[in-house]
Amino acid sequence: MIRKQLEQLEYEYLHPKASKSKEAKRDIQEKECDIRTKFQRDRDRIIHSKAFRRLKHKTQVFMSPEGDHYRTRMTHTLEVSQIARTIAKALKLNEDLTEAIAMGHDLGHTPFGHAGEFILKEGKTSYHHAKQSLRVVEKLENDGDGLNLTQEVKDGILKHSKGKSPLIAKGNMPQTLEGEIVRLADKIAYINHDLEDALRAKIIYKYDIPKEIINKLGETKSERIKTIVNSVINTTIENDYKHIVMEEDIYKAMYSLRDWLFENVYLSKPVVKELEKGKGIVKALYEYYVENYEEIPFYKKFLEKWGQYNPQQAAVDYVAGMTDRFAIKTYEKIFIPKAWAIL
Repeated sequence: MIRKQLEQLEYEYLHPKASKSKEAKRDIQEKECDIRTKFQRDRDRIIHSKAFRRLKHKTQVFMSPEGDHYRTRMTHTLEVSQIARTIAKALKLNEDLTEAIAMGHDLGHTPFGHAGEFILKEGKTSYHHAKQSLRVVEKLENDGDGLNLTQEVKDGILKHSKGKSPLIAKGNMPQTLEGEIVRLADKIAYINHDLEDALRAKIIYKYDIPKEIINKLGETKSERIKTIVNSVINTTIENDYKHIVMEEDIYKAMYSLRDWLFENVYLSKPVVKELEKGKGIVKALYEYYVENYEEIPFYKKFLEKWGQYNPQQAAVDYVAGMTDRFAIKTYEKIFIPKAWAIL
C-alpha cells in the first residue's frame, strides 16, 4: 500500500527527531487509509471542515475591508502553513504534521479578531482561541462527533499560541518539534503581513518603521521573512534540534517589531474604533444567547448527544464560530427594529 511506503520513507529520510506518522495516536482507533498517512488525513479533515471554510470571512486585523488584498484568518492560516512547511522541509521534519497543525491552529477564533476574544474572556468563560480551536476539532465539528485527529496535531493546535512568553517556555511547549515550528511561524507570519496591511491602509508609512529593525531584518516583507526563517533553520541545526530556535538578536528584532506594531497599528485610533464596534456586537450576541440558548441551532442536538451542555458554553461555541458578516446580520436581526411595511 502507498501509505506503508510513505511511512517507511519517513524513517529513511526524516531527521531522527521528526515525528513519524506510523507512531501517531488517535483517541478512537480507526481503519487506516490505503494512500494517506495519519497526518495527511488530519490535514484533509481540517481543510474540509466547516470551521476552516468560515475563516475566509473572519477578521485578521482590519474589519470587513473593502479592498480585496487585506488578510483574513484564512489567508493568515495559509501564510503560516507556507512558512512552517518551508522550515520543516529544510530541517527534514514532518511536513504533513506541520501543515495539519498550521491549518487547524486558528479554527476557534472569534469574529472581529482579538476584539471578539476579549469579550468572551470578559464573560467569565475559560475562552482562549487556542483552546477553542481544540474544542472545534475534538467536539464541535462533524455534527458534534469531532474529527478524531491525532494527539500530535491536537497538541500542536492547543499550544500554538506563544504571546509574550519566552522562546522556550516550560510547561507550554508543544510535544513535537513540528508543533514548535507552527508556534513560531504564526508569529513570523502575522508580524510581517499585518505590517504590510497597515502600510496598504496608510495607518503607517515606511519611514515610520524603526531603522534598527529594518537594518537587522530587512526592508521588505520578503527580506524580513527570509532573514528570520534562515535564522530559525540554521540555529536549530546548530542547537542539535533541542528546540526550534533562532539567533537572539534576530528574535529581539522580531519582537521589537511586534511591540512597535501594537503601539502604532493594533492600538491605533482607526483600528481600535472599528474593533470597539465589533466588541459591542459580540458582547450583545453572547449575552443574548446565554439567556436564549435554545435558539442556538445545534443546542438540542448536542445536548442529546453529550447528555449535558452548559448554556454559557453553548453561547461561546455559537458566537465564536460566527463569521464577521454573519455576526453583523444576526445582530441586526435581533436588535435592529424593522420598518413596518404599508400594504
